Amino acid sequence: MSFLTLLDYASVLVFALTGALVASRAQLDIVGFAFVACLTAVGGGTIRDLLLDRHPVFWVEEPTYILLAVGAAVIVFFTAHRMESRQKWLIWLDSFALAIAVSAGTGAAISLDKSPVIVVMMGMATGSLGGLMRDVVCNEVPLVLKQGELYVTCTMAGAITAIGFSEFFGWPDFSALVACAVVCWTLRAGSILFGWHLTAYKSRPPRS
Repeated sequence: MSFLTLLDYASVLVFALTGALVASRAQLDIVGFAFVACLTAVGGGTIRDLLLDRHPVFWVEEPTYILLAVGAAVIVFFTAHRMESRQKWLIWLDSFALAIAVSAGTGAAISLDKSPVIVVMMGMATGSLGGLMRDVVCNEVPLVLKQGELYVTCTMAGAITAIGFSEFFGWPDFSALVACAVVCWTLRAGSILFGWHLTAYKSRPPRS
């Protein structure tokens, strides 16, 4: 199993857990759990593969990804009530899924020799879009759009780190992608724990 495939599996598993947790907050049935888990798990990777013209899409070529996501949904369905704070579990699992998925998307684009701009965009899309779909479908405020938190910024910083180390410092892809995940997760964790954020836009009255 290649490192990129391993990243895809890890991303699918952890994002599926977050999707099932959101489904539990929405009090869906077990089929709803599986649907939201699968949507979250493969949503970002699907968009990535379609944009990169990778055929077939990764989970169509290997349906084990879907089975993994469904399995995660079933586990959460029967255990979510035991969690003291599902919101806290959701936020932290999502942070790990984000870092893994950004590395997976970035690595996929690097493996196809795409330009740095495309590499960064694929990392951002893979990390962000699955969670965005999850929150929109379940009528939650998307984590990606929450004011006062770093999210998309983390994906961009991680992807830029990978392309920087790979292209300009000659690091092997494995090391560059590990650095990508570390930077992405560190920024996201700092935002959760310490409130790191960028200055938000504030409107001003027009000049007279």
